[in-house]
Amino acid sequence: MSMQPKGSGEIPAETVRVARAAFPKGSLAIRVRDELGVLFTDEQFAGLFAMRGKPAWSPGRLALVLVLQFVEGLTDRQAAEAVRARIDWKYALALELADPGFDFSVLSEFRDRLVSADGGRPVLDGILAAAREKGLLSRGGKARTDSTHVLSAARDLNWLELVGESLRAALNAVARTEPDWLSAHALPDWFTHYSTRIEDSRFPKAQAKRAEVGRRIGRDGMRLLEMIWTDDAPLALRALPEVELLRQLWIQQFHLVEGEVERRDPKDRPPGAERLVTPYDIEARGSVKRDTFWDGFKVHLTETCEPGTVHLVMNVTTTAATVPDDRMAAVVHAGLAERDLLPGEHWVDTGYANAGALAAAQRDHGIALHGPLKSVTVPHARGEAAYGQDAFTIDWDNQNVTCPNGVTSTQWHQRRSEDGLPAIRVRFSPADCRTCPQLRACVNSPKAQRREINLKPREEYEALQQARKLQRTDEWKDRYKIRAGVEGTISQAVQACGLRRSRYRGLAKTSLQHQLTGAAINLIRINAWLTGQPHARTRTSPLAALRPAA
Repeated sequence: MSMQPKGSGEIPAETVRVARAAFPKGSLAIRVRDELGVLFTDEQFAGLFAMRGKPAWSPGRLALVLVLQFVEGLTDRQAAEAVRARIDWKYALALELADPGFDFSVLSEFRDRLVSADGGRPVLDGILAAAREKGLLSRGGKARTDSTHVLSAARDLNWLELVGESLRAALNAVARTEPDWLSAHALPDWFTHYSTRIEDSRFPKAQAKRAEVGRRIGRDGMRLLEMIWTDDAPLALRALPEVELLRQLWIQQFHLVEGEVERRDPKDRPPGAERLVTPYDIEARGSVKRDTFWDGFKVHLTETCEPGTVHLVMNVTTTAATVPDDRMAAVVHAGLAERDLLPGEHWVDTGYANAGALAAAQRDHGIALHGPLKSVTVPHARGEAAYGQDAFTIDWDNQNVTCPNGVTSTQWHQRRSEDGLPAIRVRFSPADCRTCPQLRACVNSPKAQRREINLKPREEYEALQQARKLQRTDEWKDRYKIRAGVEGTISQAVQACGLRRSRYRGLAKTSLQHQLTGAAINLIRINAWLTGQPHARTRTSPLAALRPAA
């Protein structure tokens, strides 16, 4: 298809007349068009279409349809029907009343094109640009960020279902590609065990019998892979995605023990960031956060939170479920910098706040990152302890540390932590420490003969100390209450737009869904702001209201 822009974007006079009569008080679609103007132009999406071919339906209008679809929680069929039948949508899209719209399949095809455009980020950018021009958004000020889990579009599978369904998917792919070859090589039992979905099978309840079923599936999968990698097997079979997934999964889950296929022990399996959890979404990963276990992804939402202004989602980032929050502050700041929407203060929870993030935010972007720091759990390293790190004097220039008793360290080494981050290891001489009467109060291990201290680089260490000092004040604790509002944003995105369940398979399409969700939340909030709806107040139960003051 090719893109051939048509029209000036001006709303037809008849559409205006009928819309004003039908909606005398306006509607979200009408109000957004009147106040924000044309949000998307065809030229913004020119790179997604070829120069020649059948003319495509206006991509600028399709982008707005996708956002309105998420605003109202519509399916593709319902959204296409709304374009044909609803006057307020025709007004927002600047269409003639007689315009027949498009087939619903056009939306799916357009989303596939948007996936290649940085996961649909241009759609969210279009809303932000219009809000900025209207004076509803500016750089600086305050922002807040939080994350939540996102369930994969594929249903959760237990271990037997995972390996069984992966083998069934591979067999079906081989049957479609080389039916004659598979008929000649398939074992008779395969047609019994893998002709129907594994979830329809009745697995035995006894653990020993279930383990035997798992070994049988493992043997069958190993046999299929060996057959495919023989010299006389068609080479096309090795390139099938289902076969490649089966190969990877069998490496992760099985191994040979004295010639027999056995399941790997948990410690012998790959980490969660690499472990496959379903054959139908190879990018979904299993993760856990406190009491929540899920297979899928994770999304980070960043919004403005200046009092007395409309709170808009400025950045949306989707990652694999296993990516920890403590790596995301820099990613969020980079996204805000590209939009020229860096805040002066950024409020986050404990997951994002660490020494490296605090120092990098200030150094690279001039942002004051605020978030509760994780407490020190090692008794002798706690700041308030008699021999905690705060009791030692650090001479950064001369690279030594002096203990409270006046003894100076003898070793200062640049190292890397277990996570590969820069660190400094300081050691005192055993000759000095062994004779110290306070040795046992100073060291953690009963067998240790000297004190060792692990330090972060100077910039990070000083940022950490300054943050800990600030966070002990009542003023900071009171200001930190502003972060709680982002929980309401996540709740709104979950309830209004289905944020917590991916509509599509794969990280790229899930990221597109979240960009559209952010854009939809912004339109909902801009509409509420224009109609004078105040921000919702935090709900307090009658019982909580009676709580005595501390």
